[in-house]
Amino acid sequence: MASISRRKFLAASAMAFSGARSFAAAPQTSERGVNWLAEVQCPPATLPADAPELKPLLMDDADRRITTLSDWHRRREQLQAWWLEFLGAYHPQRKGVPKLEVVEEDRVQTVLRQRVRYEVEPGCSVEAYVLKPAHKARACPGVVALHSTTRNTIRQPAGVEGEPEKAFGLKLAQRGFVAICPRCFLWSEDLSIPYKEHVNRFHTTHPGSRGMAKMLYDAVVAVDILCSLPEVDPQRLAAVGHSLGAKEVVYLAALDERIRVTVSSEGGIGTRFSNWEASWYLGDEIRRESFTREHDELLGLIAPRAFLLLGGNSADGDRSWPFISATLPVYQLYGGTPRVGLFTHGKGHRVPPEAEQRIYEWIEAYA
Repeated sequence: MASISRRKFLAASAMAFSGARSFAAAPQTSERGVNWLAEVQCPPATLPADAPELKPLLMDDADRRITTLSDWHRRREQLQAWWLEFLGAYHPQRKGVPKLEVVEEDRVQTVLRQRVRYEVEPGCSVEAYVLKPAHKARACPGVVALHSTTRNTIRQPAGVEGEPEKAFGLKLAQRGFVAICPRCFLWSEDLSIPYKEHVNRFHTTHPGSRGMAKMLYDAVVAVDILCSLPEVDPQRLAAVGHSLGAKEVVYLAALDERIRVTVSSEGGIGTRFSNWEASWYLGDEIRRESFTREHDELLGLIAPRAFLLLGGNSADGDRSWPFISATLPVYQLYGGTPRVGLFTHGKGHRVPPEAEQRIYEWIEAYA
């Protein structure tokens, strides 16, 4: 990791994520929600042998039980600081929200779909799709829809090409959301460049920063853009992704508290459930015996905001239940009904109709 004092690092983090506003301390007040919440908070009938054993989240460093919100908030600050420092000090200097250049646009029934380009950091441009309901009289909820590992990149969630069940941005725009679908840094407009080359360039330019730090930063910029659009209510923001995108939205929701509701589909929530050790994610350090952290800590940072995990018993599924079980007590500290759960459809690394329907129901209920 690049040499930087903890104080300087946290100050830089605060500047980089200056748009984030803290909702974590506020209890849930609305009683609306999905009618299948109890179902996704029930453990599987049989826990698979490879399900991890996780230590309780409501314990401090001295192994004392945490029983109050004030004690949890102190612990929460420690967890947030640890994960930010682990990701590495990646904080490009930028001035405000980037200006959007509209490259092309079309209409899909009731949706205006624009392909835009903007500087995600000085000297580095990226493309995204922005999708808006064509006729909306009031402020819309917004959503960041992140694509999976596909050469279609942003064309997938924008509904231009690829599997229609993963066109999250388009279908949420048809439901009244304003969506932004940014391209992951592993790809550029020139698809002849192998994505590992983009990773190598990033690590050369930003030594000490992990690939997930870049993904997080780019997603935060996308949130900044959403919040700047006059059509968007910045108090009602969501994030959704499948596979690669599912990994990204976990970090985005955990470390940018503007995101009120999240759906992560088949990303592999456990660090040993999928290829988290890849250089474009967290690196091989997480495979060392000395690495004892797990992503239940990130789910704890998301509480009390709504989070749904979808699994096909491929990357996620029944073995993911301990992450929900470990997080439920944190949600319960805030009072009200915990808005967290696991839906295992058991149909592999895909988004079957029943899972897709629950994505939209969850986001519409809690945004």
